[in-house]
Amino acid sequence: MIDFSIFLTAEAWISLLTLVFLEIVLGVDNIAFIALTTNRLPQDKQHIGRKLGLAGAMLMRCLFLCFASWLIHMTEPLFTLSLGPYSHGFSLRDLLLAAGGIYLIVKGVQELMGMLNLDELRAEHGDAVDVPAHRIGLAQAVGTIMVMDIVFSIDSVITAVGMAQHLIIMIIAVISAVLLMMVFIDAVSEFINGHPEIKILALVFICAIGVLLALDGFGVHTGVEIEALGMPLEKVLVYFAMVFSLVLEVVQMSYDKRASEFMEQLRERGQSRTGEGPLASGEGPQGLGEEPAEGQLADGEGPQEAPCG
Repeated sequence: MIDFSIFLTAEAWISLLTLVFLEIVLGVDNIAFIALTTNRLPQDKQHIGRKLGLAGAMLMRCLFLCFASWLIHMTEPLFTLSLGPYSHGFSLRDLLLAAGGIYLIVKGVQELMGMLNLDELRAEHGDAVDVPAHRIGLAQAVGTIMVMDIVFSIDSVITAVGMAQHLIIMIIAVISAVLLMMVFIDAVSEFINGHPEIKILALVFICAIGVLLALDGFGVHTGVEIEALGMPLEKVLVYFAMVFSLVLEVVQMSYDKRASEFMEQLRERGQSRTGEGPLASGEGPQGLGEEPAEGQLADGEGPQEAPCG
């Protein structure tokens, strides 16, 4: 039986709001992955693919939380690998992080190479028959998102288990965060996929997260934790670098748009002036037998006297 009386305490509400914030912050990489994965779906299925992907991710996290006691044992070493100065005891968490990180690196590099080779543009415009469109099915996309969410959510779920003492608070926090993500996922995905430079930035971000996950899985990390964000120092630095790059990219896009609009206005002004031509100065075409314009006489270009015999 769920005891809802816990929500009468300030501690429960503080834990809930903190967990919602952490779930959203730690879900940024998941949103980027969902946007890039559902881009491979047909246009009419991308919207439902994003919603189902997030719903599947929410289901996986809630299942994780229901086995909170088992999650604690995920950090216990299963075996130890010793190679000279390197020695690390691998737990189930480490194996999942290492495998997921390597997958993200490979996937990100493949997508980047495809963009640089213009594979998607060639497939859309039929420029090259041998370039596939890289389309996937709805079930494959949702399944991929759900599996990768296990990797993305391991640390955030373990953090939630450590911060909150009640399962209902953790589940409400996860559901609230996912519902907020559902509101913005379409806008974020369309923005990423509609701007190649932002898509490249997202792919680089995915690769960087993959490197961090793989290094963490192999036990290579600073060991410094930023308690306010619930993230290790190296992950905070990567997030900061990506936010900084995103701000620069948005400013550059805004400048390019305004400069393009300004140049277009200049071209329109030039065309309007060229179109008016002599009509704007009152120098219309003259017909046969018409008297010369008054301006011409003022210039001393009147008729000349005939020469004497």
